[in-house]
Amino acid sequence: MPQMLAPRRYWLLAALALAASALSGPALAQTGKTYHLLVGFPAGGGTDAIARILAEHLKDELGGATVLVENKPGAGGQLAAQTLKAAAPDGSTLFLTHDHTVSILPQVVKTPGFDPAVDFVPVAGFATFVNALAVSGGTPARSFNEYLAWIRGAGGGKGAVGIPAPASVPEFLVKVIGEKYKLDLVAAPYRGSAPMMADMLGNQIGAGVGSVPDFIENHKNGKLRVVAVLGGARQPALPDVPTFAELGLAGFEDVPYYGVFAPAGTPKSALEPFSAALAKVLAKPAVHDRLTAMGLAVGHMSGEQLGQRERAYTATWARIIKASGFVPQ
Repeated sequence: MPQMLAPRRYWLLAALALAASALSGPALAQTGKTYHLLVGFPAGGGTDAIARILAEHLKDELGGATVLVENKPGAGGQLAAQTLKAAAPDGSTLFLTHDHTVSILPQVVKTPGFDPAVDFVPVAGFATFVNALAVSGGTPARSFNEYLAWIRGAGGGKGAVGIPAPASVPEFLVKVIGEKYKLDLVAAPYRGSAPMMADMLGNQIGAGVGSVPDFIENHKNGKLRVVAVLGGARQPALPDVPTFAELGLAGFEDVPYYGVFAPAGTPKSALEPFSAALAKVLAKPAVHDRLTAMGLAVGHMSGEQLGQRERAYTATWARIIKASGFVPQ
């Protein structure tokens, strides 16, 4: 009997060694990894909701890795960007953001504390979107022209328009609308879209400019009304809402983007698994349809493509900002 135990023990040890060898490869490396996905805006806003949808599905495509969404709101994403700059370039800390923090903020703030061209490396893009003007449910306006008429009448030509961050695309849009239609419109900055939305839903402010993902749910349930969108075409999620170009306000056709960035110096090999996993997640009908319903045009962009998109968009807005006479604060 003892003579029979040796072969059995041998095969058991061999099986355990084989299993350990299999688990020591990429699967175990991903399973044990934790990704910190920084978001520069408060929980409850559009960017936060998008990040959590993606994080929920990314963990499976990354072999069971942990994907934590970490909100670092403040200064239009500036705090999150500075956190990314200071993070170790090992691929574990990433920044999910839209155009404002990467393309706009460095042009309107004298000392943002980071330079995207120097301090960041693009990992992958996943969507474009448009900004929109929405009116609160407490206003009688059902269209852009009715909103203008309401401001001229009830407001005496004066009105406040909420924006998610100061010196942002929404602020420049408010300025252009005021100048074109000879209205005294003041952009009222908030610390992200969530508090702006709270005041709009509470009828504390008559209108706001933000991304379609910020507004879409409450537009559909009738709590507020999107009356105009930026971009070169109407949005599939809002087919009845005209573009500003249709309304006679051209120049805002270049659409912003969403992407993921890493600290400069992060090796490409550390970023490729995340980009590949993101591509798989975006291809899932459940994810694609959900993001599309939020007003995003979903599509995977490689790091190189995201970098090209970011540079082109930055150049477009550099011209607009310069033409507006805005002085960096």
